[in-house]
Amino acid sequence: MKTLKVGDKVPAFSAKDENGNTISLSDYKGEKLIVFFYPKASTPGCTAEACNLRDNYTELKAQGYELLGVSADSEKRQLNFKNKYEFPFPLLADEDHTVINVFGVWGPKQFMGKKYDGIHRMTFVIDGDGVVEKVIEKVKTKDHAAQLL
Repeated sequence: MKTLKVGDKVPAFSAKDENGNTISLSDYKGEKLIVFFYPKASTPGCTAEACNLRDNYTELKAQGYELLGVSADSEKRQLNFKNKYEFPFPLLADEDHTVINVFGVWGPKQFMGKKYDGIHRMTFVIDGDGVVEKVIEKVKTKDHAAQLL
């Protein structure tokens, strides 16, 4: 797993959001962007994380941040997740792992003794020039906004 590190320039990417709109890194040029990766929409940890970011969205925006959630779920699943919890930020449906591979968050995992490949829950803060300025590898799902602020 070759994950982007602080100081790395983020390679250009595009993916569809929950509504089928194409979202690209270039859409956020000149803005601070938080890209958070989560394993699966509507699961307890992912819901806690996204809801925590939603509940602190005004504060994050006030600090100049845009947010983008990413998982390998389908557009339909992302749309249901977004509508159910009223997220004010786009969720990318990265079924072909384009964005996941750009950031290098796909790799070996272990859960209850079982080994498998999956998305590592990680968050990247990107400056207006597309350079990683912070990486959170150990995301606290219920207190994620505090880790960012």
